[in-house]
Amino acid sequence: MSITTAGPGRRTGWATSLLTLALLGALIYFLMPLWWLILASLKNGSQLNSTFGLWFADSVHLSENIASVFQASNGVYLQWLLNTVLYSTAAALGAAIAATAAGYALAKFDFPGRKSILAAILLAVAVPVTVLVLPMFLILSAVQLTNTPWAVILPSMINPFGVYILWIFAQETLPTELLEAARIDGGSEWNVFTRIALPLLAPGFVTVFLFSFVGTWNNYFLPRLVLSDERLYPLSVGLAQWNEQAGVGVGSSGFATYSMVITGALVAVVPLVVAFLFLQKYWQTGLSAGSVKG
Repeated sequence: MSITTAGPGRRTGWATSLLTLALLGALIYFLMPLWWLILASLKNGSQLNSTFGLWFADSVHLSENIASVFQASNGVYLQWLLNTVLYSTAAALGAAIAATAAGYALAKFDFPGRKSILAAILLAVAVPVTVLVLPMFLILSAVQLTNTPWAVILPSMINPFGVYILWIFAQETLPTELLEAARIDGGSEWNVFTRIALPLLAPGFVTVFLFSFVGTWNNYFLPRLVLSDERLYPLSVGLAQWNEQAGVGVGSSGFATYSMVITGALVAVVPLVVAFLFLQKYWQTGLSAGSVKG
């Protein structure tokens, strides 16, 4: 006579299965909006109103929808796309450069006020960005930069979280002995930073660049407040304006505008996907760099 009991291995198997199901459910939950966006972009205005949102329609109208998006209002969508690329690239590059230099200095130099600066950075990370929009608008208005590209780019270069990331990253990946050896060999501080530190900080640089790029690309509140010229709008503001027009539209005209909003949103996602695909190897290196230190 034998008695079978549920041992630790069986309990572990059940836990693994439950965890797998939970992760699968989370994956479906997060991918469902993207699935809906892709399917909705394949439909015209009447199909959006008459078909189930999570399944295909009888015919595909993606090329027609894309053509309508780029032809609407004398091609203003292309201008919005170029504006968004300009704002996001310039802001992300500036934020990454500033964060790399600041993180390096805070991690490898001891100077008066260093702890106070670190405390201020941690405090700034906890402050919601929306709280700072109105003061930034007043400052930009005082220096007459509102309704210009600089009104979006300059505030977006301020990234306390990026400084915090590079500070931690520099502490973990830059051996102090290596920097001291470079100084002993006669290297200036600028050469030590650009030739020794910067290559090692490249994964952190790319990580901050990606975070800043995505944040600026999706930013709506700041551009909506500081820009009044439609030709200067980024995609977030422009598509929101089209969405408002779709809301007040009647019948087929409203659904046609709504179809342009959906297709425009799908096109707006493509540059983000491309950026992550090209830069993911640097980003993954940055995320895993600290885990290999003993």
